[in-house]
Amino acid sequence: FYFAYKVMPMIKYITEDTSVVFLEIPDEICCAINISNCPHRCDGCHSQYLRKDIGDELNKGVIDQLLNKHSGITCVLFMGGDADKDGLSKLADYVRSNNIKSAWYSGEDTLDLEYYKQHYDYIKVGSYKREFGPLDKRTTNQRLYMITDNHIDDITYKFWK
Repeated sequence: FYFAYKVMPMIKYITEDTSVVFLEIPDEICCAINISNCPHRCDGCHSQYLRKDIGDELNKGVIDQLLNKHSGITCVLFMGGDADKDGLSKLADYVRSNNIKSAWYSGEDTLDLEYYKQHYDYIKVGSYKREFGPLDKRTTNQRLYMITDNHIDDITYKFWK
């Protein structure tokens, strides 16, 4: 017999890049997880190695290990994951089931926030465009949204000094 089946993509992360960060999401202590296999090719990207399909599988067991290791965090921040948005959303749901907020830094310019808002407390959208700068520049094309009570609020201004 021959069975045709779809191979499910595997979300991979870079173990040694995972760290606790304080500035990526305002007022949160985040465990930031760099996810590989980025489909975007942003000019000037500071993490071009994440374009490759490298690293270890990111799954619920790994999330459990990270939550135990970093007991003081208030949020898990997925840096990337655009190659498997639905799989990433399931991991975000799992994070939230542990009473920890979830955040996603997506490189998409036209992400459907209404669709994904049920999975995340924060979503950053926008490819990196050197001429506009990162989130801390008022000229940035990127936006960070906070989702509370089904409302989507642009909080990018919190990065501006």
